[in-house]
Amino acid sequence: MNNARDCLTFIDASLSCFHAAKEIASRLEEAGYQFLKEQDTWELVKGGKYYTTRNQSSVIAFNVGQQVDKPVFQMSASHSDSPTFKVKPNALIQRGGTVKLNVEAYGGMLMSTWFDRPLSLAGRVMVKTDNGFVSRLFEKKDCCMIPNVAIHLNRTANDGQKYNVQVDLLPILTLNQKEFDWSTYLANELNVEKDQILGFDLVLANGDEGKLWGINEEFITSARLDDLECAYGTLKGFLEAENSKRINVYCCFDNEEVGSRTRQGADSTLLSSVLERICDSLGFTSSQRMQGITESFMVSADNAQGFHPNHPEKSDEVNQVKLNEGVVVKFNAAQSYTSDSVSACVMKLVAQKAGVPLQIYTNRSDQRGGGTLGNVSNSHVSVMSVDIGLAQWAMHSCVETAGAHDIEHLIQLMKTYYSTSLKISDDQITLEN
Repeated sequence: MNNARDCLTFIDASLSCFHAAKEIASRLEEAGYQFLKEQDTWELVKGGKYYTTRNQSSVIAFNVGQQVDKPVFQMSASHSDSPTFKVKPNALIQRGGTVKLNVEAYGGMLMSTWFDRPLSLAGRVMVKTDNGFVSRLFEKKDCCMIPNVAIHLNRTANDGQKYNVQVDLLPILTLNQKEFDWSTYLANELNVEKDQILGFDLVLANGDEGKLWGINEEFITSARLDDLECAYGTLKGFLEAENSKRINVYCCFDNEEVGSRTRQGADSTLLSSVLERICDSLGFTSSQRMQGITESFMVSADNAQGFHPNHPEKSDEVNQVKLNEGVVVKFNAAQSYTSDSVSACVMKLVAQKAGVPLQIYTNRSDQRGGGTLGNVSNSHVSVMSVDIGLAQWAMHSCVETAGAHDIEHLIQLMKTYYSTSLKISDDQITLEN
């Protein structure tokens, strides 16, 4: 269970997308990866290990095999963000003897799960300097709460409830204090002056530590399992793999939960720009880059809806995925997921080589599936792609649950994938050590 516990440590440190990117960068640097600023000239060498970031919330890492003779990329993509509530620029509402945070929904969450628990604030704050400003990470554990309305005042609370974010979900920060000032509060926490606070990107986060549970500790429960569990598992596999013939690429994008249409999201030029710069620095021509892209592969990693034992009617009758029974390959006829018979067979062969079980997921035919990073990134870098994930319960809840053994399954699958050189053509795919 060491990897399950380490995964929880990773998630506990990742209260916001900015903290997640920092944690990923820290682990990359521990493994010998060199940071490259997007604004600088890149001078890459075969055998080199590198990473870059954008907006402090997206990370792309890559290593160049010693025997690379053409730019073929083996990639994975996960995301750093999770559904939450974002603090508005004018942050405070003082009413009813309390100071409340003015928030709005980020992504689609199970709102009822956010009530009656201590919540943390996390993100970044812009701090003025002598000649500009710098971005500072911010976190304050257990500083606010969203209290429920008592059953005595809402007798129909258990008959189904519709929530209004502006009314029902504003967290209480403190009792009403005439002298309370938001900028002063942030400044004191960061040990700077009030007039140095220029702006912020802050969200609510469940700061409770993740836990192993069950009679045999077979489950993990944590905030932000979607999608930090995949961000962790793909990173771990990436760092443990060796491949002298390929350029391995690890991506963790921000803003998936709101459509990825940002400069740091999967629906941006971030990935295509990085791949182009890799080729330019290594001396490959534009024609060689385009040729290499046609032979490249993407694993889009985002968790899947696990079979719910209390609601079997919510799952497809024969395509059900269960916790601790292996990595999930996701299919959808409308191509909400990128998997097809070809890309899925690649995962089957890799899984057999890794000794990892696979499961097949589809939505019920009368339910709409969500989009994934694979489809979004493919609009900019068109490669063969497969959508995978791990089965979990209570997706988009403030607290989610998954199988503790599946983390190991994902790590082993990704390690084997990154260690194997895929040889792709229209009619044949081979796997080479």
